[in-house]
Amino acid sequence: MKCGLSLIGAAVAAFLGASAQAETLSIATVNNGDMIRMQKLAGHFTKAHPDITLNWVTLEENVLRQRVTTDIATKGGQYDILTIGTYEVPIWSKQKWLMPLDKLGSNYDADDLLPSIRSGLTIDGTLYAAPFYGESSMIMYRKDLFEKAGLTMPEAPTWTFIADAARKLTDKKAEVYGICLRGKAGWGENMAFLSAMANSFGARWFDMSWKPQFNTDAWKKTLTTYLGLMKDAGPPGASSNGFNENLALFQTGKCGMWIDATVAASFVSDPAQSKVADKVGYALAPDNGLGKRSNWLWAWTLAIPASSKKAEAAQSFIAWATSKDYLDLVAREEGWAHVPPGTRSSLYANADYRASAPFADLTLKSIQAADPTRPTVEEVPYTGVQFVAIPEFQGIGTAVGQAFSAALAGQMTADQALQSAQALTTREMTKAGYIK
Repeated sequence: MKCGLSLIGAAVAAFLGASAQAETLSIATVNNGDMIRMQKLAGHFTKAHPDITLNWVTLEENVLRQRVTTDIATKGGQYDILTIGTYEVPIWSKQKWLMPLDKLGSNYDADDLLPSIRSGLTIDGTLYAAPFYGESSMIMYRKDLFEKAGLTMPEAPTWTFIADAARKLTDKKAEVYGICLRGKAGWGENMAFLSAMANSFGARWFDMSWKPQFNTDAWKKTLTTYLGLMKDAGPPGASSNGFNENLALFQTGKCGMWIDATVAASFVSDPAQSKVADKVGYALAPDNGLGKRSNWLWAWTLAIPASSKKAEAAQSFIAWATSKDYLDLVAREEGWAHVPPGTRSSLYANADYRASAPFADLTLKSIQAADPTRPTVEEVPYTGVQFVAIPEFQGIGTAVGQAFSAALAGQMTADQALQSAQALTTREMTKAGYIK
């Protein structure tokens, strides 16, 4: 009997030892379709790494930003992997809040990352976040509705053309709206769109002395054009619509045009998700002939907070999820059109991908056209296309977004929203020491 007990004891000890070595990674991510797909495919990673388990915390975009920012700034340590963007990476790495990604493996091929995406995630030659997907913005439109209205979409349209077309496409009785645009308040929601739009109108957030510029004609023209367009040709309740809400509207046939992230193309063209999949065309984001289009530059990335005690396991997961092998896995499981776009040069050289993704060329052109070092018509002291790369922007951008969303909801006029934006931004920039 003693022998039997010894064997049982040895088995229990072995089990406890194995459990002690196993690690659980807590991953905070956004509820976008590509990240949902990553969770679904993560069994391939855990099968290859049986000593690692994954705990997913999936959140709406604004909530994700708030929670991960609070956690990392307070060194809360809730998460081992964060889904963050091009805005946060350089700021947080300089604060020593992120770990360098220097153990992604010899076959990771960081040199294959698109230069414009990689450069925004690299500080002093070190990568601090790995891009899961990269994006710019472009126009997705209904070719059938354009044909019915006798319109032809140029590859590089102007805002004048878009505004005219949106009104002609609108049939509110049939619940078809000429254009769907972000209205939900947030520096990464409505202000991502409006900041990029403002660039094409010659507007800018700050002059070279960091003085806010919302009291200029360029910003007034931007906002009044947007509000007028949404009133005449937009869906009801637009002040509550962000990326996912507009995606649902477009997929159900309620939008003639949608200007948003290039990553959406794989969803609107998927017959399993979109009622209009075979009717979608693509064009560059509009301009006003001033030398800047209204397209942004962004990457959703995976990064490791400095507070994590599981850096080695976390880097293993990040290497898997952002690798060329992961792109091949998605292609096998879901088809090439569903591969996360905008991160690797090799993807755009892949004939199978280009044949399956009619939006590939325009996605790459849009990403390459956005220049975060020269985002505006006039000179500015900041970098960033649809954001200003300073720590204060997260709070300021959201507050301005709330004022503009309120104007869209009819709670204030365009002039009142711009006055509010000018006052609150001036106050915060003065408090932060940018304005003397």
